[in-house]
Amino acid sequence: MRQESGKGASKQGPEGEVDFSWGVQIPLRDSVRLNATLYRPKEETPTPAIFTLTPYTADTYHERAYNFAQHGDAFLVVDCRGRGNSEGEFEPFVNEGRDGHDVVEWLATQPWCDGSVTMWGGSYSGFNQWTTLKEFPPHLKAIVPAAAAHAAVDFPFFKNILFPYEMRWLTLTSGLTANSALFGEDAFWIEKFRELYLHHRPFKDLDQVVGNLSTLFQTWIQHPTPDPYWEPMALTPDEYRRIAIPILTITGHYDGDQPGALHYYRMHMQHGTPEATAKHHLVIGPWDHAGTRTPNREVGGLKFDEVSVIDLNELHREWYDWTLKGGSKPEFLKKRVAYFVMGAEEWKYADALEANADGRERLYLNSRDGRANDIFHSGTLQDAPPKDSEPDAYVYDPLDLRPAELEKKLVKNYLTDQRYALRLYGNGLVYHSSPFPEDTEVTGFLRLVAWITLDVPDTDFVVTVSELLPDGSHVFLSRDLLRARYRESLTQERLATPGEAHEYVFDGFTFFSRQVARGSRLRLLLRSPNSIFVQKNYNSGGVVAEESARDARTAHVILHHDVEHPSRVELPLVRRDGPAEPMSDP
Repeated sequence: MRQESGKGASKQGPEGEVDFSWGVQIPLRDSVRLNATLYRPKEETPTPAIFTLTPYTADTYHERAYNFAQHGDAFLVVDCRGRGNSEGEFEPFVNEGRDGHDVVEWLATQPWCDGSVTMWGGSYSGFNQWTTLKEFPPHLKAIVPAAAAHAAVDFPFFKNILFPYEMRWLTLTSGLTANSALFGEDAFWIEKFRELYLHHRPFKDLDQVVGNLSTLFQTWIQHPTPDPYWEPMALTPDEYRRIAIPILTITGHYDGDQPGALHYYRMHMQHGTPEATAKHHLVIGPWDHAGTRTPNREVGGLKFDEVSVIDLNELHREWYDWTLKGGSKPEFLKKRVAYFVMGAEEWKYADALEANADGRERLYLNSRDGRANDIFHSGTLQDAPPKDSEPDAYVYDPLDLRPAELEKKLVKNYLTDQRYALRLYGNGLVYHSSPFPEDTEVTGFLRLVAWITLDVPDTDFVVTVSELLPDGSHVFLSRDLLRARYRESLTQERLATPGEAHEYVFDGFTFFSRQVARGSRLRLLLRSPNSIFVQKNYNSGGVVAEESARDARTAHVILHHDVEHPSRVELPLVRRDGPAEPMSDP
């Protein structure tokens, strides 16, 4: 979840005159008053009202709000409770649903509003749309959540693993104003994360290391699973069934909040009525988090075709016109799902999220003589399950500080950089597929089943899958993480039994769509995270946030691939003409 930007507003199309009202006060049910800035067309005719509820203060959305008002819609930027000039106390994820409900109903009574209200925004403001919808305000007619964070799904942890970034975000939103300059000081945050890492301090000390003693940070680390603290922030199955309004979900292949955005979407598809789900559209572009509001052709070292950049402001306006004003359906939304195929550089459309995949092809992990410990002496991903095969093994020592040498500066080309694969320091296993015999589209969610034996009660795993092109360059595709104690359930822990092979199912990979080039290979890298950017697991089986060097235990990790333990990765392939050729070496 990143700070969203109000920049990137389209300058195209007709531009009308705008009226402006600063310091609008919105009364809430508990007598707290929220502060808002209103932009609206100068003409007297009432219009639908669009609003965003933001913790980043109203002024950061000036350019976008002004643009919407120029094009005929009233746009209100509302400071969250306890932020900007709003009264109350800011407690992330807690109050925005009820507050959003009250904003909707207040807006519907204003003389310049025609009674129809909708919302705009991404990241935290995407969450705000879903949590407002959870309260079912009668005058909320549509939402467009982009890159929507989901509490306890992708923020402040992913699959119960926390990240130092959360302290960075809490500092951005500390006090009343947005601390944007401090938030954007990469060198400062890398220095503080390295300090925690290099001194083996417990994760719970991060607020002290940073210098911002946030009691909220301590609250979050005391609730590292989807427990009753987080449950009220999510929609229930019954609430998904009650949804009746149109929804446009927007996310990206490399959006850090994609897991949250798609969790909302998939839950609605699972529990919503046919009439409601038919009105829920999804757009997935080749974008990072910021790109879900202002697309950019260049992301993390990759450059996409111009067709990848769509005017999302215009798509929003067309959506609002269609759902609120009886206008035409946006031409871009040809089907319920629109997704961009990287490599092929084209948009495709489907009736469901994974409808274009013809099936899941299994590639089994294997190696020669148990050698799979670096990219030059790797294991294989093969069509047939192995028979008699020696397992592979790696060692994760949480006291090994060498990886921090790779993280002294921010890596801007993070989608093409191979530093982690080249320097495993004995911590990890690498598997390569055979070259693809033809261009092949892979669209959907990967799944890895791995049989693993530990000699410690707990550790963490991170799995990345990339395309290795014939020229040796590398494109990151997707990743998943898993804490050993949560291999069976994210709500109930069960420590690993040392010496016993357990099945670990990695089913949290992010969605991607890419045409893997003829001659390319897939690379699967499994290791234990040992990074300044990820909460460190010291493998003791205790409370991870409280562990330090004195708790450290070296993990010897054995990955099995034999008849009884068929470790495998499943690929959602899209075949053009009939069965795909087997991926075997010439």
